[in-house]
Amino acid sequence: MTEQQQTPATAGRPVGPADTAPPEAAEPLPTAQTPTPATSQETPATSQETPATSQEMPGTPQEPAAPKDRRVLRAVLRWTAVVTVFAALGAGTAYGITSMERTDVPGLATGSDGRWAYPEITRPPLPSGSPAPFETKNWAQSHYADLRALLLPAPEGATDDKTLHGTDGWLPTKDFLAVLEAKEDRDEVGQLLTDNGLRHIAARGWTTPDGTRTRIYLLQFDTGTVADDVYGEFTTYGAPLHAVRGATEAEFDEEYPTAADFDSMSVMRYSYDEVKPYGAEHLRQAYLRAGDVIGVVLQSRKGTAAAVPFQQTVTLQSQLLG
Repeated sequence: MTEQQQTPATAGRPVGPADTAPPEAAEPLPTAQTPTPATSQETPATSQETPATSQEMPGTPQEPAAPKDRRVLRAVLRWTAVVTVFAALGAGTAYGITSMERTDVPGLATGSDGRWAYPEITRPPLPSGSPAPFETKNWAQSHYADLRALLLPAPEGATDDKTLHGTDGWLPTKDFLAVLEAKEDRDEVGQLLTDNGLRHIAARGWTTPDGTRTRIYLLQFDTGTVADDVYGEFTTYGAPLHAVRGATEAEFDEEYPTAADFDSMSVMRYSYDEVKPYGAEHLRQAYLRAGDVIGVVLQSRKGTAAAVPFQQTVTLQSQLLG
């Protein structure tokens, strides 16, 4: 009769020592956490927890395993979410950096390499029906565009040298000859230009805020053949044949990169650097020959004239002539 009266309290689970203990000595587990007979036959992982449970003192309340497992699961899920968020943030940051320009990333901005900010360079239009200087049918390699429009414009922030404006943009021959150091050279070159039918000279100059002075002279002859002959009287591989004022001794610039040349098939270039010790200013000079035009580029500065803006200037002027 006693067992039948206790059946409702123990229905659905086997009878064990806890069932025979006095009511005040044991607290029944919640029905939702009570293992069923099928549970005792489940995976080995469940049966491995049995020895630890069997060592509990009879009558001692047992800690439910499921809540502990849920706490562990929740902790794992929380850490997984944190790791996922940081991984996503890291990936997003990496993408953001790689997609930005280098100059936009703090601490990674690329400093200036010394190049000047020139305006957009465009060749002047040719007169209607006139060929370009290096077209096959232009046997004289003549520049039919206005020579004054073929001069490189000054970079941003530079001060114009008005002494090179000449009359209507044409510079007198004597003003060009003034760049040569010795009177003998001025006389010799003056006669050379006269003998070879110099047509006219266009010039432009400027001074940048750092004190670098640039002068460009374009001398035009009747044909490319004539200009080539005169060019040979100005230059040799080792040094210029006529010393420029301010640099009595100059030598071929071995450090000038040939990769900076515009097109050796249409524009020839010899560049020279002043031999140390420098005079009052450091002078760099280049001589170009493009068809019927000879170009002379002089760049000087007190102390040291930087190589990069000089090379940039020579390259851009070559592009206009080519």
